[in-house]
Amino acid sequence: MKTGIAASKGYAIGKAYIKKHVELKISDSRVSDIPLEKEILRRACDKSKHQLHKIKEKALIDLGEEKAQVFDAHLMLFDDPEFIGAIESEIENNSINSLKATHDVTSGYVAIFESMEDEYMRERAADIKDVAKRLMNNLAGIDETIEIDEPDTIVIAHDLTPSDTAQLDRTKVTAFLTNIGGKTSHSAIMARTLEIPAVVGLGDITEAVRSGDLLIVDGIEGTVIIDPDDATIEKYKALKLVFEKEKEELMKLRDIKTRTKSGKRVEVAGNIGKPEDVLKVIENGGDGIGLFRTEFLYMDREEMPTEDEQYESYKFVLEKMGEKPVVIRTLDIGGDKKLPYLVMPEEMNPFLGYRAIRLCLDRTDIFKIQLRALLRASVFGNLKVMFPMISSLDEFLDSKKIVDECKAELKAEGKEYSENVEWGIMIEIPAAAVMADELAKYVDFFSIGTNDLIQYTLAADRMSEKVSYLYDPMHPAVLRLIKMTIDGAHSQGKWCGMCGEMAGDETAISTLVRYGLDEFSMSASSILRAKQLIMNEE
Repeated sequence: MKTGIAASKGYAIGKAYIKKHVELKISDSRVSDIPLEKEILRRACDKSKHQLHKIKEKALIDLGEEKAQVFDAHLMLFDDPEFIGAIESEIENNSINSLKATHDVTSGYVAIFESMEDEYMRERAADIKDVAKRLMNNLAGIDETIEIDEPDTIVIAHDLTPSDTAQLDRTKVTAFLTNIGGKTSHSAIMARTLEIPAVVGLGDITEAVRSGDLLIVDGIEGTVIIDPDDATIEKYKALKLVFEKEKEELMKLRDIKTRTKSGKRVEVAGNIGKPEDVLKVIENGGDGIGLFRTEFLYMDREEMPTEDEQYESYKFVLEKMGEKPVVIRTLDIGGDKKLPYLVMPEEMNPFLGYRAIRLCLDRTDIFKIQLRALLRASVFGNLKVMFPMISSLDEFLDSKKIVDECKAELKAEGKEYSENVEWGIMIEIPAAAVMADELAKYVDFFSIGTNDLIQYTLAADRMSEKVSYLYDPMHPAVLRLIKMTIDGAHSQGKWCGMCGEMAGDETAISTLVRYGLDEFSMSASSILRAKQLIMNEE
């Protein structure tokens, strides 16, 4: 038996398919014919684009438009003059071969994105890795096409890229296993999308298993059984049937309003990063949007989004949710999230520095464009706006003054906005949690951002493997701050939600219900299970 990280729930019984991995050999050899080397790069780019167009066509049929869109981002990289230009410059300036130049440039991009705290941004690293791998394979003449003929096939790989998973025949692949990765790796995310079990971070599963071996994958416990006996196979067949029945039962909760056994109404909402993500929240019966991370509207582009561009995005989400609440977080840039067109100061501790509301209050030109777009969109639904990284009352009051300025401007221009928008704050700095009872006198609601609250409280960077053992959502100090925040909101008749990862943590839900949390917001795939757990609480 091998043990790894349970990344996608479920059980699978099938035969192993080892995805061959050919090691790229990258040399430091210099080239004398620079134009020829750039032409070799151009041909490899053209071949890569042709392959991606074919993969996208298959993904549209097998995975749907939303998941196929990832390949639009990949294709855009090949058309990005800065991206390809950086590789060409590396060839020109250092006279190095195109393979080495591609490796060096893309490794730099990947390192930046992988160091970011936000899950969505780490996913972007997987996209760049995928593009880089495809381009380098074409430069090296390596073909890693996946061909699967048999049903109930369990794909085993060192790692799986978006292109890898899009190639797979979903009628034949029954599970994924990888050597590396975690719950937020691409292979894990895709497995959850396809609703097939996955165990990642297995270390050497590609060496421990041979193609054709019979395997049992336990996506609940994170284990893999190699060559099981008949009794074990029958046991897992029974578990698989029970799991499938439970999934059918969960779908019955899709349109149910979540209440505890004692009758308390608790909202279970979804976190989104892009406007189209709202469709998954609706599909899974979300009670609203608990966090719209607007910074992603500003990323993957060369200039700030206009007021009208933002307005259309907010309008789309509000209209899709109808009367259900939509909590939109204002721009949260800085720390691990940078914009290529916005010059930021170099800081020793960027997570404690010029970021989020601190940046917006300084750059009111940027802030007002977003606030105007939000106010204009507010007439199309139930909008609630929250400010991130609030550490003092003055920051909130200063933000509200700018809101009032925007309202006055819109009124003078004859543009409509709703007066029913609620204005709240994220509680992610311990100081704000300690002062929750005072802050609650002025705000309309709180939303607890546990990702930052935990690492600030415990002084433990959750992205650092060396101190990850300290990052504990259930640490007594963290729980005290959460309880203080909820009690502080309720003392002034205000509601309190949670939009950090902890809200979807099955082990934390019971405690949070007991504390009186009013709203849980999480990834769309976790909503139905969270509803079930909350309904079983007193």
